[in-house]
Amino acid sequence: MRGFRIQCTLRILVLAASIFAGVYAYVVHASSLIPVAAAVLVAFQGISLVRFVDRTNRELSRLLLAIRYSDFSQAFHAKELGGSFVELSKAFTSVMEDFRSARAEKEEHVLYLNTVIQHIGIGLLAFQETGSVGLINNAAKRLLRVPYLKNVKALAGFSAELVDTLLRMHAGDKALVKVVDGDELLELVVYATEFRLGGQFYTLVSIQDIQAELEEKEIQSWQKLVSVLTHEIMNSITPIASMADTANELLTDLAPAPETGLAAETLTDVRLAMQTIARRSQHLIHFVHAYRSLTRIPRPDLEIFPIRRLFSAIEHLFRSSLDDAGIGLRVAVQPEELDVTADPELIEQVVINLIKNAMEALQDTPDACIQLSARMTPRGNTIIQVSDNGPGIPPEALERIFIPFYTTKKEGSGIGLSLSRQIMRQHGGALSVISDPDRQTTFTLRF
Repeated sequence: MRGFRIQCTLRILVLAASIFAGVYAYVVHASSLIPVAAAVLVAFQGISLVRFVDRTNRELSRLLLAIRYSDFSQAFHAKELGGSFVELSKAFTSVMEDFRSARAEKEEHVLYLNTVIQHIGIGLLAFQETGSVGLINNAAKRLLRVPYLKNVKALAGFSAELVDTLLRMHAGDKALVKVVDGDELLELVVYATEFRLGGQFYTLVSIQDIQAELEEKEIQSWQKLVSVLTHEIMNSITPIASMADTANELLTDLAPAPETGLAAETLTDVRLAMQTIARRSQHLIHFVHAYRSLTRIPRPDLEIFPIRRLFSAIEHLFRSSLDDAGIGLRVAVQPEELDVTADPELIEQVVINLIKNAMEALQDTPDACIQLSARMTPRGNTIIQVSDNGPGIPPEALERIFIPFYTTKKEGSGIGLSLSRQIMRQHGGALSVISDPDRQTTFTLRF
């Protein structure tokens, strides 16, 4: 600050000298011109001194405000104030550079964190107690089917239950919410935590659809159970069937012997009993072999093929039987050139099974109709749907129809739908059902 002090001292000395000269000229020489000139000079020097000091203060104030508002493009220009202000300028420049570097690093961290948040596969949503949303990532937008979200209450149209759950959640809470979104069933698991930002409390929740994982675990559990059951049953029934066949052959060659009490009627009854045991044993063996197919699904041979070609083959296959049953068939593909990557033979088998089920459900339905359609969903999935206007599926049976051995038919085996769902899981997709009794039942293959 030495240069600043010297300049201030010199200006004050000049100002004092001007005042002294004016007073001296007026008192000693009784001159009026010199005092006037001295007064003008004093005024000029006073104004110059004030401006000099104010300019320095303004410069310092400008830099401090720049730091306050994070404007690190400013610089301190005061070379004319002396060497000490040059050092001060360098110090301020160094401080500004440090702030600029710290801000750039902070912005990099924020950008990195935002990139991670936006690309993570789990939906993230942060909102205040009023429901005002502070953050929503791309995964949550796709899952909730919203381009943007200002308040969680706006999700009432998607699921009122989900909105109520979100607004009630606190740190550490967990909830499972089932959502029917059009023809899609979602099992949403929601975890919550809380944090404070800018004096405001936020609830941060993660939202994930675990429907596919639940189906996968369910399928794996049933496969293990079926594997164990079929193994144990086969171990027990095979020797029984073999012994029954052997005994039946021996009884065929055996003649009645009244002297031993073996009458012809008794021998006939024994033969019929052994034949029944042998026949039922073989039926049970065939039954077990059928259920073993649940654990022996071939790996899909994937290829890209047009869905229209699949529908044409299905339509040609069922046209005669549908006409005989008086059932209409409507086919729609949107767009017409829609393709799917799958095993055409396995997917055709799934669709055939669903259409057969629909035909059985429509036996006593007037104006019976089956609709076979394919399209893209708002989430970008390709789906194939088989719908019918039959009596529908009872609510108590809706969640169990994919369980192996469970059937609503009098002569059903209970493996068709379970096998179809496993085929879809092998494709990385899903098979689901929505039923509105006496109106419409829709099975959806989602790829």
